[in-house]
Amino acid sequence: MILDVPELSLVALVGISGSGKSTFAAKHWKPTQVLSSDFFRGLVADDENDQSASADAFEVLHYVAGKRLAAGRLTVVDATNLQTHARAGLVKVAREHDVLPVAIVLDVPESLAWERTQAREDRVFGRQVVSRMHRDLRRSLGQLAREGFRKIHVLRGVDEIAAAEIRYEKLFNDLKTEHGPFDIVGDVHGCRAELEALLGKLGWQLTRDDHGRPVDAVHPEGRKAVFVGDLVDRGPDSPGVLRLVMGMVASGHAICVPGNHEQKLARKLNGRNVQLTHGLPETLEQLAAEPDEFVTEVRAFIDGLVSHYVLDDGKLVVAHAGLKEAYHGRASGRVRSFALYGETTGETDEYGLPVRYPWAREYRGSAAVVYGHVPTPAPEWINNTICLDTGCVFGGALTALRWPSRELVAVPAAQEYYAPVRPLFTATAKPDQGLDIADVTGRRHIEYGYGRTTVPAENAAAALEVMGRFSVDPETLVWLPPTMAPCTSSTVEGYLEHPSSAFADLRAAGVDRVVCEEKHMGSRAVVRVSVSGEGDAIWTRTGRPFFGPELDEPLLTRVRAAAAPLFAELDTGWLLLDAELLPWSAKAGSLIRDQYAGVGAAGRAALPAALAMLEQAAGRGLDVGGLRDHLELRAAEIEGYSAAYRAYVKPTDGLTGVTLAPFAVLAGAGVSYAKRDHDWHLALADRLVAADPELFTPTRRMLVDLADPAAEAAATEWWLTLTAADGEGMVVKPWAGLAVTDEKGRLVQPGVKCRGREYLRIIYGPEYTRPEQLAQLRQRNLGRKRSLALREHGLGLAALDRLAEGAPAWRVHELVFAILAAESEPVDPRL
Repeated sequence: MILDVPELSLVALVGISGSGKSTFAAKHWKPTQVLSSDFFRGLVADDENDQSASADAFEVLHYVAGKRLAAGRLTVVDATNLQTHARAGLVKVAREHDVLPVAIVLDVPESLAWERTQAREDRVFGRQVVSRMHRDLRRSLGQLAREGFRKIHVLRGVDEIAAAEIRYEKLFNDLKTEHGPFDIVGDVHGCRAELEALLGKLGWQLTRDDHGRPVDAVHPEGRKAVFVGDLVDRGPDSPGVLRLVMGMVASGHAICVPGNHEQKLARKLNGRNVQLTHGLPETLEQLAAEPDEFVTEVRAFIDGLVSHYVLDDGKLVVAHAGLKEAYHGRASGRVRSFALYGETTGETDEYGLPVRYPWAREYRGSAAVVYGHVPTPAPEWINNTICLDTGCVFGGALTALRWPSRELVAVPAAQEYYAPVRPLFTATAKPDQGLDIADVTGRRHIEYGYGRTTVPAENAAAALEVMGRFSVDPETLVWLPPTMAPCTSSTVEGYLEHPSSAFADLRAAGVDRVVCEEKHMGSRAVVRVSVSGEGDAIWTRTGRPFFGPELDEPLLTRVRAAAAPLFAELDTGWLLLDAELLPWSAKAGSLIRDQYAGVGAAGRAALPAALAMLEQAAGRGLDVGGLRDHLELRAAEIEGYSAAYRAYVKPTDGLTGVTLAPFAVLAGAGVSYAKRDHDWHLALADRLVAADPELFTPTRRMLVDLADPAAEAAATEWWLTLTAADGEGMVVKPWAGLAVTDEKGRLVQPGVKCRGREYLRIIYGPEYTRPEQLAQLRQRNLGRKRSLALREHGLGLAALDRLAEGAPAWRVHELVFAILAAESEPVDPRL
């Protein structure tokens, strides 16, 4: 026997003791799929036969079953399930999670069940118990359907039980194997002419009958149409729309979900008493002119429509009024009701219309949800959901969404066919994208496409403190720079970092060509500028506004002006730049005074006095040569230390003396530029420098073929020249861009820094170049820093990807927040 079982369902095995339920379960399902009442009695009472523990055991069993069903996992309950109350608990759990309850009854002769029971040492009850169970089973057979079980399979006798096979069936709403591409059409409401025009604009070719009426449409590229419902009512030709859509569905060129207007029409056609409002009288009048056979076909068509569809490997969900994530791919009256009508607060607005619950603001699903139902002047993505009802019948437009390209295509209505109760074209506030503190608090596990990471709760708390008190608007904060890994410690005498190590690091990662970029000693700055100026900002590595409005605004104005030609050239309304703001002292003046200048000042004050005293002591014949040599070395080191940080202190007055060194154009509207090579990025940076040379500083660079020793030697000589002239050093990057992977598909470091000998004196202290100290520093552990750099880099790339694909703000923000949280990890800040 073939037993059809929905892929997602709650299966209740029903049978008396000794009927073979556990054996049957072990044969057909994995152990993790089966929840045994005996096992749960053992969990709560240390005795699987302790019937006094049954209530607690089933409470835990129901809880575990609910968790499995919530996660979309088929669950089998192995218990006798002979009492109505026991089965009612299972049906309740199934309904709470919108899955179908299935009963599989194992009906064996009482004598065989008793024989098997006697053979089990753990069963100590008498024959009368088995007899009572058998009577309960007989009564149960007639009650299962009334109790809510949607599928009931009865296996009679050991032969049927042994021959049974489980066959899984997909729910009607499961069209994950349909990949499109799709043209998803919003609410038509009887506007046949506009539907024809829209299909034509989308490239569909109409098929007409002998009367010239459209009865089908086919797309030459094999696209499939998806209709979100509300085909009828209010408009001039509901039968014409139905004839075309029904023909497309019948030929396999389209699929359709029902709208609330179809449901109401079907109830009327089936003889139910409904209110003749909201355009239904017009539809009934139009159908009255059609043959009875056509009306019968319409009734059957609507009755066969499925509440919603899950398409394209679960990436797309289509439902008339939208659908919460918990309802995707589920089947219940509650799911169907939400898909048809949405959810209301119980209140009405000033027009007497129901106030709808803003489920889209709270949506956090990975699947895009496309719907209609509520007319909107223009479709807009909100948290990966979009409403395509643009009020065609009210004089608006008929809109379609091309999937997966997410392109919107619309045709205007020829006229206003029906006056809306609520004005369609009114000024509306920007939809709330629904950032929620719950998205980022607590311990979180994040899959981000380039890997996975865990954000500890304490790191999230630290990031929230910074984000909540200091950062720019979280919706503006779409990217943060990752920390940068240093090159492997050098073995070249006198150097802790050297270009040869940086080249070796990237060569080992499979990179064959690199760009060596001058490392500017300033403060990292991320700049967003747009054509309109709306949402423009400049922020630091931790997401804080750079200077404050009094300086940020004029700075952004100049960047915007310099970038003006790029907006048109790149066909974007905004750009995101990665840059360094110079000089270091413009932003880090207090840090220099408090952390570095004090050390230099103390050394310069104390050491000359000490040396003078030693000179006097030597003049009196004392042997102080060794101590004097030591202090002279210290004095020279202090002078070198002071000179190192002084090189990055420049006078500034407001923006006077401030420059910006851009080195990457990260993103624009609908696009990430992470995969562009560095020639492209730096060429655009050079364009900005040329446009405003007083504001922008160029980034000097050199391309190096890692297979050419002469090229490496030239780059090393260039680095020595840079650092001898007070340069910080250089960053060695894979030439191919920011998103380079190795042969195993793992991300490669986007750049390794190679800092100059004197600059490192600021970081590691005046005396760090002494041989014994260099030997110790060469043992520094770089693994944690490198791991952190790669993780933050991957999160940043994923944020740019999501931004480009139009993902909701919260999906971008959770990645940026994770970068900031990662900065709380304990890593040596000198690396």
